[in-house]
Order: sequence, then C-alpha cells, then structure tokens
Amino acid sequence: MHFLDQAKIYLKSGGGGPGAVSFRREKYVEYGGPDGGNGGKGGDIVFEAVAGLNTLIDFRYAQHFKAQRGAHGMGKDRTGAGAPDLVIPVPVGTQILSEDKEQVLADFTEVGQRVVFLEGGMGGRGNASYKTSTNRAPRQHQQGIPGQEMWVWLRLKLLADVGLLGLPNAGKSTFINQVSNAQAKVGDYAFTTLVPKLGVVRHRNREFVLADIPGLIEGAAEGAGIGDRFLGHIERCRVLIHLIDIAGADPVEAMRIVEGELDAYGAGLADKPRLVALNKLDLADAELGEGFAEELMAAGATEVFRISGATGEGVDRLMDAVLGYLPDRTTTETRGSEVEDEADAARPGWSPF
Repeated sequence: MHFLDQAKIYLKSGGGGPGAVSFRREKYVEYGGPDGGNGGKGGDIVFEAVAGLNTLIDFRYAQHFKAQRGAHGMGKDRTGAGAPDLVIPVPVGTQILSEDKEQVLADFTEVGQRVVFLEGGMGGRGNASYKTSTNRAPRQHQQGIPGQEMWVWLRLKLLADVGLLGLPNAGKSTFINQVSNAQAKVGDYAFTTLVPKLGVVRHRNREFVLADIPGLIEGAAEGAGIGDRFLGHIERCRVLIHLIDIAGADPVEAMRIVEGELDAYGAGLADKPRLVALNKLDLADAELGEGFAEELMAAGATEVFRISGATGEGVDRLMDAVLGYLPDRTTTETRGSEVEDEADAARPGWSPF
C-alpha cells in the first residue's frame, strides 16, 4: 500500500431545497388557500475516524466531495426530503487544516470520532408559510440556503507510543524488524526507508506501537529532505529512541544534529524523554562502544544503551527502559481487552442442560 500523509481536498455541503408554490385544489372547496411545503435540508459533510486506515492515498484520486441537495417542497404541505450526509472516512491521527495550513480545524485521535464539518443548507420556505391575514394567497417562496464550501488540507500524524529516529543508515529499519512485527526494507545505504513505518512491539506481556521515520538530515526542521513532515509523525509519541550508528564518523555530532532538529521543529519534541542507543554493536568491539558511550554522556546524554539491532544484543534492556514511560494501558492493549470482553460477553454461560 502506498503511503501519503497529506492531501488537499474540496468540500461542499448540500444546499437546501426550494420551497413550493402550491394551492389546495379540492372539489367543493372554493378557496383552498396555499399549501406549498418547505424544501428539504441539504446533506452535511461529516468526517469519521475509522480503524484499518493508515494512509491518505485514497484522497490522491478523489479530491472533490459534494453532498446532495435537499429535495423540493411539494403541495399538500409536504416538506421535501432531507439529503443524506456525506461521510468521509479518515485514518486515526488525521488533522484537518485550513487552506493556508495556519489553523487546525479538527483532530481525530480515536476510532469512531465523528465531526460534522460543514452543515447543509436549510430548506426554503413554501408559500403556505407566507400566508397572513392580509395576504391569503401568497405566491412567493424561498430558495434553499446554499451549502458551505471550502478547500482544506488533510494531514496524517501517526499515533504511536514510541518514536524511532536518527540519521540515515543508523539501523532503524533493522531495529524495528528485530523488536516488532514490521517488515521494513533493509539496505546498506542511506534513505532505505522513505516513508514512516509502524510496528507492534510485544515485550514482557506488554504491547505498544513503535513508529520508524526516515532518516533525518541537517535542516530537516526547515523542510530539508521533507524532514518536517516526518517529524510530525512523532509529535504524539510518549518517548523517543534515538539510534546512533557506532560505525559512523562521529556519534557525538550525530546526536547534536538530531537534537538540534528537534529543538528547531518545536511542538514539544525537544521536551520529550529520549533514550540514546548506540547501534550496530556487532560491528565494533566492547572497548570502542564504552568509549563512545562516555563521549555521548559527556555531551549531554543521561544514559546510553549499547545495542545491536541485527543480533538483538542489549535490546531487551532498552525495551525495559521504554516500558517505564508507557501508561498502564496503551492504545493497542485497551483495544485488545475490549475485544476479549466482547467475546466473553457473547459466549454463552456453561450449563449441564
């Protein structure tokens, strides 16, 4: 499945139906009077967060969404039928932004969340509603109120408990494959990962979601390598894992670059707890790993985990540290317990008869 994390779409709610001009015509009734009904209400534009979606790719091919217009009013004081709402499913984590991207208009953080984004127009009045003591046979009616329309941006920010970041070729894809059910592409070259990946980690009877974003480069917060879009996917994470390649040129400089980008991006990323991990320990001896760890701690890291994403060495200790930042129940654990509760409720009780 192709990944797309932002899309621009056009929305228009349905206009109200016009009111009717009608007069009662019945045998032996000389002055029937007006009986034109009101028009029906136009359809609303509704967004709903649904499970099973993790990309906005569908909005690349369908970019215009228009709700139906309300039906005309009819004689015999019959109101026109209201138009059905147009419900647009979006992934959990989607934000709706104004056309200039300056204002967040809606934010979907849980499955089933619904927002009536644009209301349909009200139906117009029929001539029956214009009848007065001095005007017994009005012929005027009201057109329905037009629907609302606007262009908006959809932006997807993945919902994950833990974020994984680092420079290109730091071994993030190998790491997420080691600890989760993800099947990220692995290669011995920079920018192997081009789109964010999600994996579910199960560790010591706990379960949480880990997000791997493509490697960051200097200037990412200002848009270099579209790094600003990638950083947006870890805004909601509770803790960040910063992988540093032990075989890289300068681990301290690698840490400085990534922390500088977090500071420059803002949105509270610099304040999130970070676990620094020296990766690819299988490519270096223990003495070199200890030396780099001391340098990183001298540069500001509170603790350095020495791991190997390829062999799994040291990974359990790092995952133990991650668990200390998670709530009593993560999102995936809550959903799992709800499914089990529903299954138990549906299962008939035991009976000997």
